[in-house]
Amino acid sequence: MAQQWRDDILGGGFEQLTLELAPDSEGEVVATLVRAPAPFLGGFGRPLRGVDVLYVHGWSDYFFQVELARAWTALGARFYALDLRKYGRSLRKGQTPGYVTTLATYDEDIAAAREAMGSHGRRLALMGHSTGGLTLTQWASRHPGEADALVLNSPWLELQVGALGREALAPLVQMRARYDPMGNHPVVDEGLYTRAQREIGSLPGGAERNTWRPDRGFRTYPAWFAAILSAQADIARGAIDVDCPALVMLSTRSMVPVRWEEQMTSADSVLAVEDVARAALKIGRYVTIGRIDGAVHDVFLSWPEPRARAFATLETWARAHASVGWALPTRAPVGQQ
Repeated sequence: MAQQWRDDILGGGFEQLTLELAPDSEGEVVATLVRAPAPFLGGFGRPLRGVDVLYVHGWSDYFFQVELARAWTALGARFYALDLRKYGRSLRKGQTPGYVTTLATYDEDIAAAREAMGSHGRRLALMGHSTGGLTLTQWASRHPGEADALVLNSPWLELQVGALGREALAPLVQMRARYDPMGNHPVVDEGLYTRAQREIGSLPGGAERNTWRPDRGFRTYPAWFAAILSAQADIARGAIDVDCPALVMLSTRSMVPVRWEEQMTSADSVLAVEDVARAALKIGRYVTIGRIDGAVHDVFLSWPEPRARAFATLETWARAHASVGWALPTRAPVGQQ
């Protein structure tokens, strides 16, 4: 029996749809598509009329960013968010939260979401945060011509220890992934980023939502980590081309989360933003980097001033590229380059 749209926990006209996927060794697998209320008058007269946005969350996360959804619909777009398998609304009892052994697994989730969106004849803008940004970057490269725009909010395009550290770790991680795929990994998340967001006041409440987004993140495993390193290595060696204009938004500075410091409320305490900015220039031919002073890892959950700058950056970029249909600059014919 086909699933039906029903009211979402966010209220305010948000709805959710359960997407049934192929089962795996842990049993039933689903993803969950959330849609925002449709833009006023269908977006008539707005610059993004005819655009569908599909948002994908980061690690240990799920969709709850109502303000972000409304920013897109105010521009005339239809907004959807996807809670991937084993995350948030899609997490089922007995499942290993967030666990996959390749990011290509999410192709099924995204395909099911796109079918449910019914986007035929409409342009597609992808938006991903952190691990979701890495996932969508890979997806867009594997599916050239499918996405018209890609917006990345602090995407995890490079490891926190940089390219040299990643290259040194990769053989060890790959060996463990082969022989001990679900072995113990050291806990590196001490909950400092969560504390920073609580200080700002940008996190939702509710016991169920806190279960979906634990303070110290989900446990990680060698096979999952190997999938992340493989995706980042693809970017580093120039094997990725997202084939559409991309906006990459990052804080202007990072902080190493060793102990709590008040400055963590105005810096990215998760990623090394300079390394990510360099990696971002390798994902396509037309990449814009937007640096947001005072932003945290999720730039749209920062203090009001940097958050406002983040929304202004997004709107300016979206309006500018919508005016030309988000078209890539034309390649010069061979012999004229």
